[in-house]
Amino acid sequence: MAVEHQPQVSTDDIRVPPVAVLGGGSFGTALASIASRGGARVRQWMRDAELVDHVNVHHINHRYLPDFNIHPEVVASNDLAWVLEEARLVLIAIPSGGFRQVVRQAAPHFAGEAILVSTTKGIETDTFLLMSQILEQETRSAHIGVLSGPNLAAEIAQGHLSASVIASNDEQTRSRVQAALSCDHFRVYASNDRYGVEMGGALKNIYAIAVGMAAALGMGENTRSMLITRALAEMSRFAVAQGASPMTFLGLAGVGDLIVTCSSNLSRNYRVGYAMGEGRTLEEATAALGQVAEGVNTVSLVVRRAEQDNIYMPLATGLYRVMFEGVAPRDMATALMRSEQSSDVEFTLPREDTRRAQQQTAARDIPT
Repeated sequence: MAVEHQPQVSTDDIRVPPVAVLGGGSFGTALASIASRGGARVRQWMRDAELVDHVNVHHINHRYLPDFNIHPEVVASNDLAWVLEEARLVLIAIPSGGFRQVVRQAAPHFAGEAILVSTTKGIETDTFLLMSQILEQETRSAHIGVLSGPNLAAEIAQGHLSASVIASNDEQTRSRVQAALSCDHFRVYASNDRYGVEMGGALKNIYAIAVGMAAALGMGENTRSMLITRALAEMSRFAVAQGASPMTFLGLAGVGDLIVTCSSNLSRNYRVGYAMGEGRTLEEATAALGQVAEGVNTVSLVVRRAEQDNIYMPLATGLYRVMFEGVAPRDMATALMRSEQSSDVEFTLPREDTRRAQQQTAARDIPT
């Protein structure tokens, strides 16, 4: 449905280019309002015609952000070509399972020099590709980026001070996204480690499920702290093996995103884990959520890849066994605590050195 609308647009087209948001979920809706308040002409694509009409009439996304008033200049439509018309910045907020299909449908309508930015934190099931890699395959664009960080959509919508990271190898992509989305309550930092930023956003969802389980089981703050820091070690170990920079995981897209996702009941993955910790099955937990929790899919993919590449991922592997093999969470926690001792920060003391020292100590202790 195309909606006739002539919003006021700044004459400084470099600073506030026309923006298209693909996706009618909570994060896409929050970003659409930020861009519109910054002076951009913003159109938002949604599949559901009923939701389109509700947004345009009431300026509320009653399905995903019912308590948030969308900026009135944001115009929703389910006409993909119209939404993308003249858009110079396209924010793609589609769950990973449908990401490629939507990008493929949209590709003929992308402007030649449009900046394409994924906000999706997931991995494609069949290919193990990240969303920006799908954009590369489907569009061949030179202006591809990833927006990721500790970004709970409801808090951004409410105006709480928040920050994110725009990661791209393209300087123009980074600077234009910063200009379009920075405001008095949302700050955008730049990175050139697109793979690391995107991988951090995908991996942290796994560990939010684990922390949610621990919380439901009544485990304390020491446990939460241990899980978060060991999760960070696993995330960086895995991502560095795939080509990311370890330093990325010290920033917003690494430890920042991990902390908020593992600490808030606004996190979808945390809520799935909490429900399972209370005794619900995975199917019951995801059905009660009513939204996509990317970590459910990601844990299977990451554990499989870690086994193929011989990457040590005890937390992810343990969580997989709880979620898909029926192991009781408390039994898995006990098994992990009794597993092989290791080093803390592997960049200063490699895990192999710790194992070798333990073997040497054990050999010396054997009676002769």
